[in-house]
Amino acid sequence: MKRRKFFAYLGTATIAGSLAIACNGTPTTDASPNGTDTATAPTSGELTIYSGRNEQLIGPLLERFEAETGITVNVRYGDTAELAAAILEEGENSPADVFFGQDAGALGSLQEANRTRSIPDNLLNQVDSRFRSPEGQWIGISGRARVLDYNTELVQANELPDSIWKLTEEQWRGRVAWAPTNGSFQSFVTALRLTEGEERTLEWLQAMRENDAQVYNNNTAIVEALGRGEAEIGLVNNYYLGRFRADNPNFPVAHHYTQDDAGSMVNVAGVAILDSTDQEAQAIALIEYLLTPESQTYFTQETSEYALVDGVAPPEDQIPLQQIQSPEIDLSNLEDLEGTLALLEQAEVL
Repeated sequence: MKRRKFFAYLGTATIAGSLAIACNGTPTTDASPNGTDTATAPTSGELTIYSGRNEQLIGPLLERFEAETGITVNVRYGDTAELAAAILEEGENSPADVFFGQDAGALGSLQEANRTRSIPDNLLNQVDSRFRSPEGQWIGISGRARVLDYNTELVQANELPDSIWKLTEEQWRGRVAWAPTNGSFQSFVTALRLTEGEERTLEWLQAMRENDAQVYNNNTAIVEALGRGEAEIGLVNNYYLGRFRADNPNFPVAHHYTQDDAGSMVNVAGVAILDSTDQEAQAIALIEYLLTPESQTYFTQETSEYALVDGVAPPEDQIPLQQIQSPEIDLSNLEDLEGTLALLEQAEVL
C-alpha cells in the first residue's frame, strides 16, 4: 500500500483505548470500556477489507492502522451495494475478512444472509444501541444525519417546516430540491417506509412530485444549487455543507432538522466481520482502532460526520448527535433497496 502524508493531528497522536500497542511494536493489554482486560492485540497477520467508503476518505486511516499494528491491509474499494452483493455471491470462498459499508442497509443485508460474525460486547458497548446491530452483527463507525439545508438569504428560519410532510404544501411549490436516484435519498425513503408504511410513503413521494420538487443527481449538486439560490431547501446529508464552508465560510446555506420523522434520520457507515474470515483477531483490532478518539475525531474534522463514541465533539457548526430528534429505526432493516426502488418507480420519480 502506498504511503501518504497523514493528517498532523492523527500522525502525532498516541493510539488510545483498547488497542494498546507499545512503541516497540510488541503487544500489551489494557482495560476495556466495561472494566475487563482486552485480549492481547495482534501485531501480524493480513486483513482483506471490502470498502464501500472511498480510498480518499478511508485510505489514510487504514494506512495508519497498518503502520501502528503491523497487520497487512488489502482493500477492495467499490460501491457499497455492489460489494455486499459480491460477498454474497462469493460465499464462503470470499477473500474478504471485513466489510466496511457506506450505509447500514448493506450491513443489514449481510446479517440477514447469515454472513456476519458476532462483535465482542466491549466494542459494541462503546456505541449507542441505535447505531449498531441489535444482534451484535455489525457496528457503526461514523454517523450522518439527514437534514433540510436551506439558503439563508431566501428563507427565514421561522418559515422552516418541522416535518417533511409540510414540504408538500403550496408555499414550497418549486422551491425544494431532492435527488431520487441518490443512494442516501433512497435509504431515507426506506426509513420512511419503515416508519410510515408503504401507502403513506407513496403519498408523500407523489405529493412532492406534484409540488414540483426540483430534481438533482446528488447531494453535492443540491448544496451547490442552494448556494446559487437556484433552490431554497434541499433534502441532503449533513456532511456536504462542511465541504463548501471549508472553501467559503460565508456560503449562504445552513442546516435545519425536522422532528421525529425520517427527514432527520441518522444513518451510519459501519463494519461487519465476515463469517468466513480466518483473521478474526485482526478484524477486531481494526474495529478497536476505528473507535479510538483519534479515529473518531478524524471523521468529525475531515468529513464532517458524527463520531459515535462518547467524548468526541460534533462536527463544526453542527448540533450534538443527541439533540437530533430522529425516529426510532432498526438500521439493519434498511436493506430493502429493491422495495424502495419499486416504490419510487410507482411514484414516477425515477
